[in-house]
Amino acid sequence: MKAVLLFPGQGAQKVGMGKDLYDAYPAAREMMEKADEALGFSLTKVMFEGPDAELTRTCYCQPALYLHGLALWKLLSSEVSLEPVAAAGLSLGEFTAHAAAGTFTFEDGLKLVQKRGAYMEEACQAAPSTMAAMIGGSDEAVQKLADECGIDVANYNCPGQTVVSGSMEGVDKAVAGAKAAGFKLAKKLNVAGAYHSRFMKSAQQKLLPELAAVPMQMPAVPVYCNYEARPVTSTDDVRAMLGAQVCGSVRWAASMQDLIAKGERLFIEMGPGKTLAGMMGRICKEAKVISIEDAAGLQAAIEELKAL
Repeated sequence: MKAVLLFPGQGAQKVGMGKDLYDAYPAAREMMEKADEALGFSLTKVMFEGPDAELTRTCYCQPALYLHGLALWKLLSSEVSLEPVAAAGLSLGEFTAHAAAGTFTFEDGLKLVQKRGAYMEEACQAAPSTMAAMIGGSDEAVQKLADECGIDVANYNCPGQTVVSGSMEGVDKAVAGAKAAGFKLAKKLNVAGAYHSRFMKSAQQKLLPELAAVPMQMPAVPVYCNYEARPVTSTDDVRAMLGAQVCGSVRWAASMQDLIAKGERLFIEMGPGKTLAGMMGRICKEAKVISIEDAAGLQAAIEELKAL
């Protein structure tokens, strides 16, 4: 059965994630223990017990989401005969998608995302910055407003849902001017800093040599890059795109629209929350997204997929 694999990004994490998988499946337990060993600290303790403020830290939530998504994929693929036709992930999820497609090893990817998270956390601490969601306007209107306020567009999530990112003053100005620019709603997000903006330049510069050092091969299936909303074409391209997306816009809607245009209609979202399914509902009503976030969801998905 053909399906597109989807992996969520930062913000989807929640305390307790993966605990039921760890308890119920020896393969998940082995993978999670391997992750703790590779990182040199107990990531699983933070995932299972929190507290929320700790799990929300960029240096923890990024490897946590990566590990959780891959554990779900490992368990699902061992139970159902699936043929992934493509993989994509939102921001951090792009790394999970690459690991699922075999671009780099589980451990190499895990260490990479932990470093990415740490570098981004450092960038957030270096300069106060924030993000805001813009609801109900066109992409062009968001770009115009961002330019006027000296900030960046971080995410083109789905029609009518865009995120801007930048200085406190710039984002406040954008939120204040949103109504006049024709938006239904503008809301500041509870984030540590301005991801996918010029404020992440230091993180990008630190991540590039790390990307260069990681052994990579071409993914077994097409993996979409956020930065240019297309499948990557070479290992050099993988490195360039994973580096570029740290400061660049996440073009999620365009990536999904390209997959829809190619005839894909079955998508499997692996990770906490159902954010990507919600976005797909606004991108293509005919697309089916099966969201798996825990052991119960995994069993339900296995039954559903076997029945298709």
